[in-house]
Amino acid sequence: MPTTSDLEQSLRGAALRVTRPRLAVLAAVHANPHSDTDTVIRAARADLGEVSHQAVYDVLRVLTTSGLVRRIEPSGSVARYESRVGDNHHHLVCRSCGVIVDVACAVGTSPCLTAADDHGFTIDEAEVVYWGLCPSCSSTRS
Repeated sequence: MPTTSDLEQSLRGAALRVTRPRLAVLAAVHANPHSDTDTVIRAARADLGEVSHQAVYDVLRVLTTSGLVRRIEPSGSVARYESRVGDNHHHLVCRSCGVIVDVACAVGTSPCLTAADDHGFTIDEAEVVYWGLCPSCSSTRS
């Protein structure tokens, strides 16, 4: 977990003003990988006291736009936020309980960025979601 000083440096490095709501939301995302907005709001309120839903949504949008946070939207799930950015990792999602975990790109440096036909696009990111049952749900079904 990054320190407050680390989070402040991240905000400044993205040319963002350091504010208490931005620090609280960024800390919440770091502490709760793949968290939904409600989880971020609860964590930010635990840190700040009262903060509006709209303020948290606004901060998440700014952090996502600036590249400090990544927004993912697995099919059938609300938007989730994570602080792991800048690499081309993917996700495993449990069909039963909905748990989400990170997984590195399958092989090599980033083979999923080499499309069979790029149609002239300059590809810089790929989103792969693996679906299945987590170990806990697999053992429950057995």
